[in-house]
Amino acid sequence: MSGETRMTLEDEKVLNPGMFWRAIGARATGVTIVTAAGDDGPAGFLALSATHLTADPPIVTVAIDTRTSALEAIRGHGAFAINYLSTDSQDIFERFTAKDGPKGAARFEGIATQTLSTGAPIFESVVGALDCRLEETIERFGTVIALGRVVNFVSHVDRKPMIHFQGKLMS
Repeated sequence: MSGETRMTLEDEKVLNPGMFWRAIGARATGVTIVTAAGDDGPAGFLALSATHLTADPPIVTVAIDTRTSALEAIRGHGAFAINYLSTDSQDIFERFTAKDGPKGAARFEGIATQTLSTGAPIFESVVGALDCRLEETIERFGTVIALGRVVNFVSHVDRKPMIHFQGKLMS
């Protein structure tokens, strides 16, 4: 077949984590914070991988590092919300990305939230949010893939999404 390109083993690269993140950074993504109701108050984390799996049934996936403290809240309460940040959510982004910032429920202090069906916190300044019941978890390579069934959502089409591209926020 003319024009066909075949990869050989020599063409494959061994990627270290830095190389991997540079490669992944070539795609623009909406900034997402996954939240859950925990026994000690709200919990959440910046989600680097949150996407849809199927529309029927409406299932999404979230990749969660096993060291993330919010994982216990998600498993314990069987629910989570995916919050898509708006350009008006800079304060939320900074709280969830600051290395020396507040941790745990303290991250939510003074930030307006609401809840839908599951009780997982949803930031009021978001472009949209998906409220999900935990269907299943799969653990691989120090990461839990949480599958959630979307049971409710909120959408604000008049707001602009916060976009992350090549390690930077785009305006």
